[in-house]
Amino acid sequence: MTMVMMPTGKLGKTYTIKDLSQKFSVTARTLRHYEDQGLLSPTRIGQSRVYSQSDMEKVAWILRGKRVGFSLSEIAEMLQLYTLSHDMKQHAALTAAKCYERIIDLEAQRDDINATIDELHEFCSLLDHLTTDEKTGQAIDSRTGNPPEIKQKLFATFNT
Repeated sequence: MTMVMMPTGKLGKTYTIKDLSQKFSVTARTLRHYEDQGLLSPTRIGQSRVYSQSDMEKVAWILRGKRVGFSLSEIAEMLQLYTLSHDMKQHAALTAAKCYERIIDLEAQRDDINATIDELHEFCSLLDHLTTDEKTGQAIDSRTGNPPEIKQKLFATFNT
């Protein structure tokens, strides 16, 4: 893809909204939304938005942050520190701390999802082996020949 660089003198390399939309596979509306949220502040030339190299880097940060689950307000906080801080170590430490917090949250969600999947597998297995005793007409577990523990398992689920 060829970037259209607008000659703007002091701004250095600049990009149109179309350039950034194409580069990052997002809509112009998305970029305008980030601007409305205070995450981007392109220069204006007439009605046109002119994005700098710094804006392009911010879009990359925003999209990566969104991809790993940060909210726009969390991303804004990280971008603000990045913009205001001349201490790269401080910025890196705060960003790393937020990333580690996110990892902990995602691992907890993964554990919950895995527990739910295990419970569903167990329940499906129980249902797959449910049959009727020909003599009594009662439901039985075909693996054991005993009445299934469906009620106990259901109530155990809600009582935990």
